[in-house]
Amino acid sequence: MTEAVKDIKIPIKLRFLTWWNGYDLDDVKARLMTQQGNDVENDPDGNNAAKDAEATETSETTEVPSLTDDPDAALSWDTLRMEMTQLIWGEGYCGPGGKEHIETMSKLLTMNSEMSAIVIGAGLGGPSRVLAEEFGVWIAGFELSKDLAERGMQMSTDAGLGSKAVIHHLDPAEEDPFERRYDRAFSKEALYCFPDKAKILKDTYDTLKDGALFLISDYTLADASALENPDVQKWLAQEAIRPYPVTADVLKTTLEETGFILRVNEDISQEYIGLIEASWSKAGTLSKQLAQKGDEGAKAIKTLMAEAEFWALRAKLLKEGHIRVWRFLANKQPEQMR
Repeated sequence: MTEAVKDIKIPIKLRFLTWWNGYDLDDVKARLMTQQGNDVENDPDGNNAAKDAEATETSETTEVPSLTDDPDAALSWDTLRMEMTQLIWGEGYCGPGGKEHIETMSKLLTMNSEMSAIVIGAGLGGPSRVLAEEFGVWIAGFELSKDLAERGMQMSTDAGLGSKAVIHHLDPAEEDPFERRYDRAFSKEALYCFPDKAKILKDTYDTLKDGALFLISDYTLADASALENPDVQKWLAQEAIRPYPVTADVLKTTLEETGFILRVNEDISQEYIGLIEASWSKAGTLSKQLAQKGDEGAKAIKTLMAEAEFWALRAKLLKEGHIRVWRFLANKQPEQMR
């Protein structure tokens, strides 16, 4: 029975919904076999299942290999993953928050064309290019993933923003990572991947001019015990860059100890969950389109499904309250006010 269940093929859309909603794939296969009237005791070799699978595959489905050999392995930023994430999140983005979201959030920074800014966690450069195009700001983006940084810089160049929205690879251990002074700073879900929060915040503080604003959105732990949760451990293990998340209170204290004055300190988890669900709502249609591209499409779907599992787990952790997404707006006061 085990082999028959293992061999039955599942339609792409159902496979996606199975993974997205956290159901067990073997259980779904077993249920489908029952519905099809497969009596395994009378069919010990699974011939009926094989026939059904063959008929299904020739109609509207394509079998996809298992997502990864190790479901807890880190998801690297290869070319195919970059392509799939942009199909979900939008061109230049590898996570929630497209152009409109960045524009709305960035209003807190009150920027103009005479300013310069750094973006920490630049990813593929989407947010950096939005700030450069919409506000006229000169942007220096910094990204921990070398692969994302290189691709992001190429995308800026291709968009004619090679000098206006520059994307650099950032080594967190570098003594002085920022070369000049900036008017604004924006960190988009990036600080949780820095092992030394005090250092990166001090580096940012030192590179900002007096009166500068620093906008942060970041993943935080509900409390220290969240690290003991198996799902939290799985999420951390799957990250391409090893994470070091802390609670919002720890991040708040570190910001204040660095010298920043906090103007905004709020939980935006529900807003973030909405961004995730809105973007993934189109994934079922996308997977059906990819299924029509043969072997190439099957590889793409495998990557898409791995990404779906990754974000489904993160959404689950947010909904259950094990992790949060927190927003801070910090101010570097003029020297005479310190």
